[in-house]
Order: sequence, then C-alpha cells, then structure tokens
Amino acid sequence: MAIIIFIVLAIVTVYIPDDEENADKEKNELVGTDTVNGIMPIGLDDRLPKDTKEHLVVSQPLEENPYDELNELIGLESVKEEVITLANFVKVQQQRKEQGLKTPKMSYHLVFTGSPGTGKTTVARIVARIYKDLGILKKGHTVETDRSGLVAEYMGQTAIKTNAIVDSALNGVLFIDEAYSLVPEDGKGHDYGQEAISTLLKRMEDDRDKLVVIIAGYTNEMKRFIDSNPGLQSRFNRYINFPDYTPEELRDIFKMYLRKNQYTVSADAEHYLTVRLDSAVRHKDKNFGNARYVRNVFEKAISQQANRLATMKNYTKEQLSELTVSDLSKAFN
Repeated sequence: MAIIIFIVLAIVTVYIPDDEENADKEKNELVGTDTVNGIMPIGLDDRLPKDTKEHLVVSQPLEENPYDELNELIGLESVKEEVITLANFVKVQQQRKEQGLKTPKMSYHLVFTGSPGTGKTTVARIVARIYKDLGILKKGHTVETDRSGLVAEYMGQTAIKTNAIVDSALNGVLFIDEAYSLVPEDGKGHDYGQEAISTLLKRMEDDRDKLVVIIAGYTNEMKRFIDSNPGLQSRFNRYINFPDYTPEELRDIFKMYLRKNQYTVSADAEHYLTVRLDSAVRHKDKNFGNARYVRNVFEKAISQQANRLATMKNYTKEQLSELTVSDLSKAFN
C-alpha cells in the first residue's frame, strides 16, 4: 500500500490553476482567473450537506505581501487604485482615532462589479489580507460561495446553511459570487434567496466587528440586487468596477500561463495568438470569459500539442515545450 501511495504522489501533472476567479498560487499572478486552494473549515464539514460543500471554497491567507501581489496583477489599474485608496483611508482614520479626532462610521463591505474572469475573486482574497494587515480582521482568510452554497431546497434549511457559512468566514471575508441570483429577476414568487439575504444581513449586524462581506457580479444585475433591499443599500455603499481585459492584457495572461507551465510559442503562433485575441475582444458578448477564456484556450492548446506529438517516439525539449499555429488554431476553434 505504501508503494502505491508513493507512486500516486509521484505523478507529475501540468499545473493549470482551477477556477474567481485568479489564483492562490504562486504570487497571485493568475489575474482574472478564479482558482481555488480550498480547505474545508474544521467542524464545518459535518454541518453542511454535500451540495453546499461543492459550492464552498476557503482560501487561507498567504505569507506574501498583499500590496505587492496587488501591484503585480496584470491590468486592473483602476481596481488597484481603488483598493490602495481604501487602505490609505483606513490607515488615516485609525491615526485620527488614536489622536482623539472624529472619524466617520466606516463600512468595510464591498461590491465588485464586472464581467466574468476579470479578477474579482483574486482581489477579494488580497483585500482580505490587506484588512488583516490593517487590523480589521484577525485571520484574513476568504470563504467563497454563491447562491447554491447559501440557499437550501426546503423551508427552514436556508438559514442554517447561511449561518454555517458565515460562521466559517468570521474574522475573514465572505465572498459571494453572482450575488444577484439571490433575488429573482422579476421579484415575484416565494424564493428562499430572500431568507438567505435576511440571515446574512442579521449576521452582518451581529458580527460587524469580525465579518466582512464582498459581493460580486455583473454591473446592472448587482445594482438591481442592491436596490431590492434597503438593508443591502445601507451596508453596501462602496463599489469597485472591474473592467474587461484588453487584447494586450489577455496576451500577457496567456504568456504568463506559458511561463508558469514551461511552454513557449513559435513566432508565427505568437502572431496568430495576437490576431485571434484581438478578434475575440472585438466580437465579445456579455458572457465573454476574459482571463477564463484565455485559460481555456491554453488548456486546449497543450492538449492539441499532445495529440500532435503522440505519434512520435522521441521528443526534444523544444518539441515538448513549443506550441504551434496548428495547436492554437484548433484550441481557438
């Protein structure tokens, strides 16, 4: 048995970060992706049904400087500026308080708006660690979930699920992706999402000194969500918009995947990549995945390279590393 375990552990696979959203990883360079390094909180495993666990990710704070990681992210210049401004404001208010000066009542909860794959989850994780650095949060971990993790199928269970997830997020950040899905678009009919909202709002008040909530989703849908409830309006008043990536930024993200996984592209393949990303951005729709789209292309490209090389018996290091126009073409198609 020990030999079998050793063999399993020895298997080496290509490192491709998983999905929020950007990665917890090796220096958070995977901007725009929503990767996970989830660890189920101690004691929570027995309290939540399987369907909830599948929609819950816990990211423990890393040791690196969160401000450095924020600055190293590809693109997102306006987002970086907003986060640094928030951190600076908190620092100054803390100094004012220590000097006996008046300070405004602050809410640390945030609304992240923007398209999929624009780095919202990654920045939420960095914000959690900045809040820890500022002394706002003791742990600085991030619990990531969505409607499926909060809303139950039967009456009376939603509050239990929501409370359990909030418990796991205490002294850290609760990140709720696509939060607008908690409120039906037509606003009609009975929906347990309202019960989740009510439970969440109560916990935000009861645990206001040890819970920060960041909600995220499409811009218009998030406005509808906030406007649907006065309690949400009063608690969420700071918005940060995440712009879509430019073709140049998407190309930089693709190159980052190449670098991290020890791949290269031929000169003509790099030109082809530029042309296809330009076209993808010009013809994108609301559901365009931004960095997720690039990640998917990369994953498909290295799979196509494997198919191309499969008939060969001997490989050079260059052949094993290089992606060609053919690989990219099939990946994009």
